[in-house]
Amino acid sequence: TAYVLLHHYMGEIDGAFRSWGFARGGTGAISNAIAGAAREAGVEIRTNAPVAHITVRHGEASGVALANGDELSADMVLSSVDPSLTFLKFIAETDLPGEFLDDVRRYKFRGSSGKVNLALGTLPDFTCLPGPGPHLRGAISISPSVDYMERAYDQAKYGEFSRRPYIDMVIPTLTDPSVAPPGKHILSCFVQYAPYKLKSGTWDEQRDAFGDAVIDTLAEYAPNIREIVLHRQVLTPLDLEREFGLTEGNIFQGELTLEQLFFLRPAPGWAQYATPIRNLWMCGSATHPGGGIMGAPGRNAALRILKS
Repeated sequence: TAYVLLHHYMGEIDGAFRSWGFARGGTGAISNAIAGAAREAGVEIRTNAPVAHITVRHGEASGVALANGDELSADMVLSSVDPSLTFLKFIAETDLPGEFLDDVRRYKFRGSSGKVNLALGTLPDFTCLPGPGPHLRGAISISPSVDYMERAYDQAKYGEFSRRPYIDMVIPTLTDPSVAPPGKHILSCFVQYAPYKLKSGTWDEQRDAFGDAVIDTLAEYAPNIREIVLHRQVLTPLDLEREFGLTEGNIFQGELTLEQLFFLRPAPGWAQYATPIRNLWMCGSATHPGGGIMGAPGRNAALRILKS
């Protein structure tokens, strides 16, 4: 949608509008930095601790129960996962109003993207601008025409991944060499379109074919790509769901469409981070203003909670 385009391009770094940046050590370094600051403030962080359910007593959240049997009591519970997981998996339906549950069930995900990460022996050589140079440090897009992107999307509409996909890629090692061995590089590819629900077969069966389609498309523009790939990681929408808890592989925890934006995100009447359950709050990308590496939903939620 037009809003998704705006959402991508309204970023800002140190006052520079429409800017992107690299985190030294990889994107995970941002999470580690936030976690480090939290620990300094006395926060205890548990990882590899799957939640079984949120404990609700008399309409009020009182803690969480973990899959290993541990029960953690709390005066307040904040959920940064999406509405489907929060309200349909972690909370009993009997603890929620029927109208609210209907809104949660209508909330749309429909992930349509995948990720392919390539470890390279050397830099790709693009025919449009051969050789190394500063142009390789920026974002590189394979989207030669609107017609090209429309054809790619057409296949996804009918339950197939794009055989000649739109690819948005970066080579982070040119900015931060620490994320790869000396002289080696990483090519990080965001790929569309890849529907979560396939017309035939499963994503486990189609994963390699999806990766091959990305390599084939790259080879049309950087012919040396096949010979320089050392390793590849292919993440389908199903993998994004399994590995990162992104329902249906939607990277924004839900579609950024008009009926799921602003005062309607995640549900009408519940756009201010509160929920029908007292002391249970939402703070993730399924709340306003949506997904992306910006922290705005969490900050907004924190301010709202402090005011309450």
